[in-house]
Amino acid sequence: MSAFYMPSVNLIGQGCLNEAIENITSLGFKKGVIVTDQVLVNLGMVAQVQKLLAAQQIETVVFDGTQPNPTIQNVEDGLAILTANNCDFVISLGGGSPHDCAKGIALVATNGGQIKDYEGVNVSSKPQLPLVAINTTAGTASEMTLFCIITDEARHIKMAIVDKNTTPIMSVNDPSLMLEKPASLTAATGMDALTHAVEAYVSTAATPITDAVALKAITLIQQHLREAVNDGHNIEAREQMAYAQFMAGMAFNNASLGYVHAMAHQLGGFYDLPHGVCNAILLPHVQNFNAQVCPERLTDIAQAMGVDVSNLTPAQGAQAAIEAIKSLSKDVNIPAGLQALEVKESDFDTLAENALKDACGLTNPIQANHKQIKAIFAAAM
Repeated sequence: MSAFYMPSVNLIGQGCLNEAIENITSLGFKKGVIVTDQVLVNLGMVAQVQKLLAAQQIETVVFDGTQPNPTIQNVEDGLAILTANNCDFVISLGGGSPHDCAKGIALVATNGGQIKDYEGVNVSSKPQLPLVAINTTAGTASEMTLFCIITDEARHIKMAIVDKNTTPIMSVNDPSLMLEKPASLTAATGMDALTHAVEAYVSTAATPITDAVALKAITLIQQHLREAVNDGHNIEAREQMAYAQFMAGMAFNNASLGYVHAMAHQLGGFYDLPHGVCNAILLPHVQNFNAQVCPERLTDIAQAMGVDVSNLTPAQGAQAAIEAIKSLSKDVNIPAGLQALEVKESDFDTLAENALKDACGLTNPIQANHKQIKAIFAAAM
């Protein structure tokens, strides 16, 4: 049996923010907390959304304290604002960090306790407060998934909260909100989306549905990410990347992920590094490890990335996929190795130990031991 989760309403395309506001109005909400970050406040995007909602008599308060890797403290601070203002719904505005922080806030609002009580898979018992997720980057797909990643500052780890109750009720991907994003963020989030699609495709929980959307996502990313990075105002490239990251989200939301994410979460939690960049660097090295068991699947990925695989053996096809991934990474200026991010070999033991405890690793096509995970970290340096 396989279950399939995603928001019940998903709006994608230029100008769909206005339709989203109409939808919110029809749901009868009175007061929302907008969970966002300081950057989007400074860009004027938060005020723009507040104005559209105010025109429909929907009051909003703002929590703009989300950090790039949202923490337990961020969730508690946002929850305090929600509670003090008696909000009946939550709006997340931004990329993966505000969405994840908002999920944490909305989940604890109805289930009580602290966000760390919900680490793991489907721990909560009640649906979260209704969440509308308005996306401003093409990458994490957090606006439509049941994954919520929160940093536990005390343990220096990223907690994976995988819970059907964190699924937003509506996702909004309006590419006109993505135009102002810097090239480095576009590249990192785009490679994050590629990682989602690749890991979902080689996952042990893959289904015909997740396979279809994963491969299409890979093709679109191969065709449009370079353009979105080189010319951030290319609305067509932005829109195609919005579709790509959404489909990659559909794939991993239902097939889960693998060791790239299990390992990247440790780097993010330990050194406070950008998630998409960690994924991009680790992706070819983990797939090199996976190639011993799923070369045919990796050959499909090579084909989706535009490689002619007709005369290749499965082993050659797998290597072609790995080279295509490296080539895309290089073209969008992702650092070549973890050394550039000041990752230290002396931390490998701890990183590997925690990576093996991460829920994302359970669906990797081959299970690794501590020594093998350390070897992958070393290869990625």
